[in-house]
Amino acid sequence: MIKTLKTAISAMILMTVLLGGVYPLAAFLIGQTFFSFKANGSLLFSPKNQTVIGSSLIAQNFQSPLYFHPRPSFAGPNGYDAVRSGASNLSPTSMNLIGLVEQRAEQYRQANLVPADVYLPVDAVTASASGLDPHISISNALLQIPRIAKARNISEEKVARLVQEQTTREAFGILGQPHINVLLLNLALDQFHFEKVE
Repeated sequence: MIKTLKTAISAMILMTVLLGGVYPLAAFLIGQTFFSFKANGSLLFSPKNQTVIGSSLIAQNFQSPLYFHPRPSFAGPNGYDAVRSGASNLSPTSMNLIGLVEQRAEQYRQANLVPADVYLPVDAVTASASGLDPHISISNALLQIPRIAKARNISEEKVARLVQEQTTREAFGILGQPHINVLLLNLALDQFHFEKVE
């Protein structure tokens, strides 16, 4: 019995050292050496004063007509709360959800002057499962271009060019769909506008 106990204690100590020390340290060193941007939260900094303005992994609630708007969010009472990531958990047949989608569609059409006969992309009126998806579809971005061009007094062609430049294509040409990171696109938009003013 003592021999069995010694073996169990030795195994416990070995596994504690390996899984509680060596493995986390190795993962930390590899992350910091080869993937430091991602390992540190994919933080983005202001080009003016180098303060953190957000993470490319977490959606922000842009409301101004000067910026591209993200998809809706149920994360927290006001949405976009990284501490309260989550979905509405409403059924697709829920009258509450249907009413909410209709309300969002009307607000989206008014904000972007989209006619009633134009199809709205799903991500323009529905939240993601996390409520923090930082991406929107290409069609969603394209419908917002006229509003932004008018608000910033620049041509729609220039805004469309920024959208094209910021589009992430399918992985390996087949996995996923093209999409745009809203924060990165808005930063590029501000940078373009700043250079234009300069």
